[in-house]
Amino acid sequence: MGKYCASLSVLKGPWDQVFAAFWQRYPNPYSKHVLTEDIVHREVTPDHKLLSRRLLTKTNRMPRWAERFFPANVAHSVYILEDSIVDPKNRTMTTFTWNINHARLMVVEERCEYRVNPENSNWTEVKREAWVSSSLFGVSRAIQEFGLARFKSNVTKSTKGFEYVLARMQGEAPSKTLVETAKEATEKAKETALAATEKAKDLASKAATKKKQYV
Repeated sequence: MGKYCASLSVLKGPWDQVFAAFWQRYPNPYSKHVLTEDIVHREVTPDHKLLSRRLLTKTNRMPRWAERFFPANVAHSVYILEDSIVDPKNRTMTTFTWNINHARLMVVEERCEYRVNPENSNWTEVKREAWVSSSLFGVSRAIQEFGLARFKSNVTKSTKGFEYVLARMQGEAPSKTLVETAKEATEKAKETALAATEKAKDLASKAATKKKQYV
């Protein structure tokens, strides 16, 4: 029996814009684990739905304790198939993703549905569901727990990446990434420390001058 999780989130952009942003998500500052994306199939059905299949390549470093179960030269990249169905009439987009390698170690299946938020038509509601399973005897439970934790972490990155792309499309300045914020804070701290050092030197010099005057 595998692990299951579900979540509901909101993107502050109309459905049409979110649909457009979906195809422009990569690259973004939060998607450094996504290496490549390729469209392998696309068609429009007679009822005007858009069907697409993409192949994504992502980095997938295994936990250290799991590496002993696989050869040292095993690929650390994971290949993911993504099927999507876009229904412009009902303004919904549904995606299905699953990994096609490392399946013995772990399989992660995800279903996402994007639809107009019922409380605000200018926002888009995203419902995510994920199933994590492993057939590796003896450690499947630990691997499933690890897979679920990694999935949740990637969902956070995905949402932030989406928000970044939406902000750029809306002509706003995208929110700074954590790395950029940390870098700015470090530079500011250096400047503050340097200013404090110079001030201390100045005060010490003045104190020494006064001392000489009283000698």
